[in-house]
Amino acid sequence: MNLKTLGVAALALATTSTLAFAQARDTIQVAGSSTVLPFASIVAEEFGNAFPAFNTPVVGSGGTGGGFRQFCEGVGPNTIDIANASRPISAAEIATCNTNGVNQILEVQFGFDGIVFATSTSQGDFALTPLHVFKALAAQVPVDGVWVANPYTNWNQIDPALPDQAITLVIPASNHGTREVFQTRVIDAGCHEVGGAEAQCTTFRTDGRVVEISGDYTETLARLQSAPAAVGVFGLSFYEENRDTLKVASVSGIVPTLETVADGTYPVSRPLYFYVKGEHIGVIPGIAEFVTYFLSDEMAGPGGFLQDAGLIPEPDDVRAAALAGFEARTVVAPR
Repeated sequence: MNLKTLGVAALALATTSTLAFAQARDTIQVAGSSTVLPFASIVAEEFGNAFPAFNTPVVGSGGTGGGFRQFCEGVGPNTIDIANASRPISAAEIATCNTNGVNQILEVQFGFDGIVFATSTSQGDFALTPLHVFKALAAQVPVDGVWVANPYTNWNQIDPALPDQAITLVIPASNHGTREVFQTRVIDAGCHEVGGAEAQCTTFRTDGRVVEISGDYTETLARLQSAPAAVGVFGLSFYEENRDTLKVASVSGIVPTLETVADGTYPVSRPLYFYVKGEHIGVIPGIAEFVTYFLSDEMAGPGGFLQDAGLIPEPDDVRAAALAGFEARTVVAPR
């Protein structure tokens, strides 16, 4: 077989494979962050209404880490098209993607969220600092200059200004993007304030006072409903949806609101992302249109559907740059 014949055969095989891929699935598949889940679900529903030529995208949860694992499994109809995330993709995750043939990783930042501490409305008022939270959950804490096993059982033992309430912290497990921000912005900050080393900053008590949740925020809320004295960690948008049953704590003197997160004064905030598999664009119908719609004024802009659901919108020029980067198919830079 000559080179020309080989080229024609290869082209035919590629075309057949692409057609088989396209025919295998015609609905966008999305999974990942539980924080991003409600926003992506709103966009998916509205997209299905606004673009009847395309199926309504299917949006699942599973946490940021779980979403990246599915996203990086490879290219093809049995893999998801978009991964929602409440943190940037890591270097290790990029490497896994690349190993499995996912090379066109397109990062889209679409807004902001805050991480809040909340209790049942029937409980005391909490004015927390990173040091308070570190002392509540660390396996070891400094007492009179010596690191000892954590002796605190009530919040007011840490600081008399805190409620006389038993310590129970319900926090996101390591599969959540929220956990990384919680660790760096709160726990590490409190730990470093008292000179703690990495092991002391990352080792939590195991006496039942720290409960790690691998599911979404509804599971955290259920824990607080069964143990009202507990303090749970949520995304601001979830708290806003459930403020009739939850009371939010201030952090370092700042109450989390859409305004304090947007202007950067609230100390525990983070950008939100979704990641698009470039190899699927033009194969799975509607991906480019879905992304453009997600970043539209109607959805992610000030006064849009997502702000009504608790998203803190990005400035218009930042959102426009995100869309331009996607349209240029700008691949995420190595971490």
